[in-house]
Amino acid sequence: MACPIGNGACPAGGQSNGEAAGAEKGENYWTYLHLDKILSAQALKSGAAGAVVHDEHLFIIVHQAYELWFKQIIYEIDSVRQLFMTEKLNERRMLDIIKQTNRVVLILKLLVGQIEILETMTPLDFLDFRDHLSTASGFQSLQFRLLENKLGLKKECRVKTKSDYSAPYHDHPELMEQIRDSEEQPSLAALVERWLERTPGISAKGFNFWDRFQGAVKAMLNDELKAAQAVANEAQRKEEVEAVNRRSVLFDSIFDVKLHDALRARGERRWSHVAFQGALMISFYRMEPRFNQPYQLINLLMDIDELLIKWRNNHVQIVQRMIGSQQVGTGGSSGYQYLRATVSDRYKVFLDLFNLSTFLIPRQYVPPLSRAMQFRLSHSISMGTSEAHEFLCDAGRDDDSSSEEAESAPGPVS
Repeated sequence: MACPIGNGACPAGGQSNGEAAGAEKGENYWTYLHLDKILSAQALKSGAAGAVVHDEHLFIIVHQAYELWFKQIIYEIDSVRQLFMTEKLNERRMLDIIKQTNRVVLILKLLVGQIEILETMTPLDFLDFRDHLSTASGFQSLQFRLLENKLGLKKECRVKTKSDYSAPYHDHPELMEQIRDSEEQPSLAALVERWLERTPGISAKGFNFWDRFQGAVKAMLNDELKAAQAVANEAQRKEEVEAVNRRSVLFDSIFDVKLHDALRARGERRWSHVAFQGALMISFYRMEPRFNQPYQLINLLMDIDELLIKWRNNHVQIVQRMIGSQQVGTGGSSGYQYLRATVSDRYKVFLDLFNLSTFLIPRQYVPPLSRAMQFRLSHSISMGTSEAHEFLCDAGRDDDSSSEEAESAPGPVS
């Protein structure tokens, strides 16, 4: 059987040409993967104090596996962030962004399921070696905190604890530097926000999606109000009219910039008004070729948030199962109570994307694209100025779309 690493020799079985060449250089499967270090990193504390507790080995392996996967997730997130840090994102790199973000999603799905293996351990099994953990706790996982920071979880959204999550690393300057960098450098959420603000078509000088959308919502609410007022039953009529009025107030919360900013200050929204417009426009016109990949990314970002919430929830359940609801965690947190507080919207980095569905309207009310906008979104790579100008002339130059709209650099997919 050939080794999965082409340039290393398998401990057993045949060798490929690549493996033979690698063996001549002194490299093999064992040394390439540094398995001597990895497989000797399970030092059971219970053995040092007497009889080895069997399930401590499982406990260590599961958490080491988590940390390895956290490292890979951070590696992928850093790569995506680097692509977004360019002034104008090269549209050809969107496939890389989708691929790497999807890889993060698949790893998180694996991590969510991995807790089931840990649940084969009973509370008494855990109690046999829990004292040997001393103050060690998953609360202290540096990589998980780096991952949260790099995604865009803000300090003010974290549940307050007696000690800062970075406290265990205050005596390690190199690790503290990693924490500071993860807090100060642009997060994935901040970079995506900036990217969405450049969505083609939201500008008032071009297609002017936002004004069109407000007109469509007004028409929809007028139709709903007429239908409600036509209901014969007085009690039902009153109820349906109130429902339309409540919906109107809800839409006002996105049309009124000051109200949006106030909600943002309270943490109920995270992104700028313009970025929200871009995300909503992409959702409505996701079938257009140039919005297809951005829409895929939007869904993948929601998948990441959703899976992290599921992972946290699974963590809450296993902690309650193992130590109950009242004991403090080994790292000094309130244990179950602290973890339960992290399973909420405050820990959703991409909360605004989840809220998009609140403001979707039926297809018949969605503003139709102008011919110039259709042309612009039908090409995955922007056309040259002369070609765009020729199209506009052939189309009779839509009154609602300026030449600037056709010639300007694309937004999120540029």
